[in-house]
Amino acid sequence: MEIFENKIKQQLYFIIFGTTTRAGKLFDIVLLYTILVSILIVMLESVQSINNEYGTTLRALEWAVTILFSIEYILRIYVTPHPRKYIFSFLGIVDFLSFVPTYLIFIVPGLQFLITLRVIRLFRIFRILKLQRYIKEIELITQSLKASRYKIFVFMITVLLVVIVVGTLMYIIEGSENGFTSIPTSIYWAIVTITTVGYGDIAPLTVAGKFLASFLMFTGYSLLAVPTGLATVEFTKHMLSKRSVKKCTKCTDISHETDAVFCKNCGEKLVEFQNLIPLKEP
Repeated sequence: MEIFENKIKQQLYFIIFGTTTRAGKLFDIVLLYTILVSILIVMLESVQSINNEYGTTLRALEWAVTILFSIEYILRIYVTPHPRKYIFSFLGIVDFLSFVPTYLIFIVPGLQFLITLRVIRLFRIFRILKLQRYIKEIELITQSLKASRYKIFVFMITVLLVVIVVGTLMYIIEGSENGFTSIPTSIYWAIVTITTVGYGDIAPLTVAGKFLASFLMFTGYSLLAVPTGLATVEFTKHMLSKRSVKKCTKCTDISHETDAVFCKNCGEKLVEFQNLIPLKEP
């Protein structure tokens, strides 16, 4: 009996935690669709007109999904060799939070909207799509951002100084009678303007204020490209540093086409090597 139980647990483990089998992939796909349906239900419940007409049906569906997630959580604890490790893992905590708010609404009304936390469970799609193959590309982007972090930091400090100065000037020019009631409020307006968001809740009315606002708008358009350019430069450096090129071992020429087999100068057979370009500035 114990052998049979262990065999069942092993099969369930490969289905619930694994994606190498057809059943495992199907389980995760069904789970992801169930999460999406659950989130849609919560969103529809927040629309008053829909909730008034279909509230009973939506709540019944929500309880059905909650019960399914509860059963799934219990099964995960049952089949895993290390239950404690799963319970306190990131995904284990997310799995728990995906169904417990529905039960807590009897104690604290209004918590049902915390069910939208289930969207975090969609991270399981990484296992299905085998996105581990893109880890190198992710590392490349991370290295590029890390290498440009000081330049971006200096840029952000510069932008901060600009919005403080312009916000202060706008407070002096417009004053509280035109909506610029304080320097922090004026700085908020400057941030909204320089990022080209433009809520429109505060706007300059004087000629000098409009001129300053126009200057800040043009500045905002030019500033948006700076952090992107800084990161792109570092990204290009890292890409070039890891690029394989064709090198002639005899004449050391590396100016060959990527599909070349023999050197165009001396006819020696070419070999591939990593192009080592220094990434750090001297």
